[in-house]
Amino acid sequence: MRQRSLIAITAALAAGALTLTACGSRDDNGGGSDSGNGDTTVVIGVDAPLTGDLSALGLGIKNSVDLATKIANKEKHVEGVTFKIEALDDQGQASVGQQNATKLVANKDVLGVVGPLNSSVGEAMQKVFDTAKLVEVSPANTNPALTQGVNWAKEKERPYKSYFRTATTDAIQGPFAAQYVFNDAKKKKVFVIDDKKTYGAGLAATFTAEFKKLGGQVVGTEHINPESKDFSAVATKVKNSGADVVYYGGEYPQAGPLSKQIKEAGAKIPLVGGDGIYSADFIKLAGAAGTGDLATSVGAPVESLPSAKEFVANYKAEGYKEAYEAYGGYSYDSAWAIIEAVKKVVEDNDGKLPDDARAKVVDAMQDVSFDGVTGKVSFDEFGDATNKQLTVYTVKGGDWATVKSGTFTG
Repeated sequence: MRQRSLIAITAALAAGALTLTACGSRDDNGGGSDSGNGDTTVVIGVDAPLTGDLSALGLGIKNSVDLATKIANKEKHVEGVTFKIEALDDQGQASVGQQNATKLVANKDVLGVVGPLNSSVGEAMQKVFDTAKLVEVSPANTNPALTQGVNWAKEKERPYKSYFRTATTDAIQGPFAAQYVFNDAKKKKVFVIDDKKTYGAGLAATFTAEFKKLGGQVVGTEHINPESKDFSAVATKVKNSGADVVYYGGEYPQAGPLSKQIKEAGAKIPLVGGDGIYSADFIKLAGAAGTGDLATSVGAPVESLPSAKEFVANYKAEGYKEAYEAYGGYSYDSAWAIIEAVKKVVEDNDGKLPDDARAKVVDAMQDVSFDGVTGKVSFDEFGDATNKQLTVYTVKGGDWATVKSGTFTG
C-alpha cells in the first residue's frame, strides 16, 4: 500500500491560511490563481480514505499534508505562492478515487496530488493524472507494478511519468518480511492468506516467493472476502495445517479480527503482515490476541528519527484530532516534494508560474532531492523512493514496538 516525514521549523504554528509576499498571477492553463492579496494560490490535492474502516490512516495523510502547506506558507518557502489543500475522500474504493482524480484535474489551481493510500486506488487514478500532466506522489502505495509495469519481475518499464511515491515497494517489503520470519523468528511453516486486492495479493506473492527460496514451507493458502468479519472457517484451516506462523496480505480492518479468530481456533501462532496492518486500530481489533503479532512497514519509525522530531512536535502543536499514523511522515514528505518542485518551476520562470506549470512540475519532480522527515527524499528512474529502509514491529504491551530495522538483501 503504502504505508512516514520533514523539514525543520519552530514549535508553534499559526492556524489557517498564511499569506506571502506578492509576485504575479496565473492564467487558466497551468494552475494557480490570484489569491486576492497579490499572491498566487497553489492547491495540493489529497486523496485518501477519510471515512470508513481505513480512515485512521487516511486522516493522518490529510493532516500531514495540511501541516506541510502551513509550514511552507509560514516560512514563505516559495516566494509569492500561498499553498492550500483540497482533500477528497476515496473511501478506499478505486472507482471513487478515479472520480476524485477527475475532480482534481478540473481544478486548475491543483499542481500536485498526495495520495492515495491503496494501491488499487492508485491504479485507477494514474492514467487520469498522467493525461493531464498532473503530478501524483503517493506516501503509501507499495505495489511494484505502479512504477515498474505489470511485468516488473521480468522487465521493468515505467508506465506513467507523472506518478511518484515516497514509500518503498512490496518487491522489497514482502521478501524483507520473509527473511525476518525465516531467519530471525525461525518460523519454517507458513499459512498465507490475502484479501485478493492489488496490495494484499501482491504483497503475499512476494513474501511467498522469498520464503520458499529460503527453504520455508507453505502449508496452506487462502483468500478472504474483505467485506467479511467472520473468518472462522479459514481460522480452522490454519489450526489444522500445522503452520507455525500466518502471513496476511491485506489491511488492518480484516487482519485484527482474523488474528483474534485464529487464536480462538486454537492456533497460538503469530500473524505477520505488511504496512497495511501497521496501525493502532489493528491492536484494538485484535485485542489481547494480537500480542506477539508482527508487521513490516516502510522506513524507520518516525519517532526514532532526528529528522522527524520537529514534524512530531509541529503536528502536536497544530492540534490535529487524529494521529499521523503510519504514513504521516511520508505524506509530509510527499507534499514537500511537490512544494520543492513548484519552487523550482517558479524560480526558473522569473518568480512566477508558467502557463504549462503542471507539466513543468512533473519534470521538476524527477530531480527533487531534500532531507525530509523520513530521511533523504529523492526518486529513481521509475519514480520510486530511493530510501529502501524497512522496519519490523511487534505488538507488545498494547502498542507497536520496534524489533528490527534494515534493508532487504537479495
